[in-house]
Amino acid sequence: MRTSKSFSVLFWVKQQTSESEGLIYARITVDQKRVNVSLKRKVPLALWDHRAKRLAGTSAKVRHINQYIDRCQAQFYDCYQELKSQHKLITAKLIKSSFLGELTSQRTLSELLDYHNRKIENTLAKGSIFNFGVTEKYIHRFLKEKLRTEDVYLHELNYKFICDFEQFLHHVWPKGHYRAMSQNTAMKHIQRLRKIIHLGYNLEWLNNDPFRRWKPTFERREREFLSANELSNLETYHFPLERLDRVRDLFVFSCYTGISYADLIKLNRSNIHLGIDGQKWIITKRQKTKTAVKVPLLYKAYQLILKYDGHPNTMVTDTLLPVITNEKLNLYLKEVAEACGITKNLTFHMARHTFATTVTLSNGVPIETVSKLLGHTKIATTQIYARVLDHKISEDMMNLQLKLKDASG
Repeated sequence: MRTSKSFSVLFWVKQQTSESEGLIYARITVDQKRVNVSLKRKVPLALWDHRAKRLAGTSAKVRHINQYIDRCQAQFYDCYQELKSQHKLITAKLIKSSFLGELTSQRTLSELLDYHNRKIENTLAKGSIFNFGVTEKYIHRFLKEKLRTEDVYLHELNYKFICDFEQFLHHVWPKGHYRAMSQNTAMKHIQRLRKIIHLGYNLEWLNNDPFRRWKPTFERREREFLSANELSNLETYHFPLERLDRVRDLFVFSCYTGISYADLIKLNRSNIHLGIDGQKWIITKRQKTKTAVKVPLLYKAYQLILKYDGHPNTMVTDTLLPVITNEKLNLYLKEVAEACGITKNLTFHMARHTFATTVTLSNGVPIETVSKLLGHTKIATTQIYARVLDHKISEDMMNLQLKLKDASG
């Protein structure tokens, strides 16, 4: 079986409309199949040597053209050897495409973004898809405002591109925000870009990963949560407005279950089951990660379910609790905080931190159990939520002191 390929490159001049000039072409032949490639150089027909396939003469222009033909010939052979070394099918068309940069190097960032969007369309949660969409908008803004272009080739991406994009993000004022983008938010956008670029690298659309030397730098921030006193004040406060009362109830329910807004708002009767202890549990799946979540219903959480059992709002939506959009929920929480005298920036996500810290960990629930209740797959994620309070440290050390005292007594 013959595996070797016959390969040759022949240069010739095609006469143009003018009788005195012609355009140089290269004819690539592989196994008697050929294609022509324009070298985009015009030369005087009178100077073309048909035997040497070069220009005749010693002038500077002649030497320049002949050197260019030599470089093109070398590049054609390099393309052939590259395909051969990769054990790829070798054809005249592929060599031409490789020479013109149409195989991998000519893929663009916009092409990769489009491919990534199609890939995640049915695999990621809506929130994650939305976040990638926001990052993509910033990428296009960066290209337009800083690079003065609509698109770039993937082979142009390098470490400087990443650094320049990071610098650009630090000067962006997100819509509705009172200050420029924070360091951590900028890092999140660059991490999403890294995932997209890494996809292109795995697809072999890039020869090099521009992120190989890049490391994210996050600012460490303490996540806020409600103290036991603040939570108690929130629970017992009488709201004259029913909408604020409902918002408070949703927040408190999350404080005693750790269930996020996206999962809480979809709960219905089918999510309540009898657990192994004979008590009522909520069993659901996290929308974000599809991880199973099983949470025993604490008394205060169950009382809220009973409060809205048969309520007109829940009857219409067939849910355990009233349905309010996330935007309105976080907006109304500002009013709730002001009414209760809470000075912290109250957001619905703070309820999960309160559950992890104030309700569970501070009352002796092991962090492994808290992690399972929150639906986390790694303890490290739970450690972001959970904070050991001073009074818990004091209580644990007092117990240790008593044990040591008994042991020495």
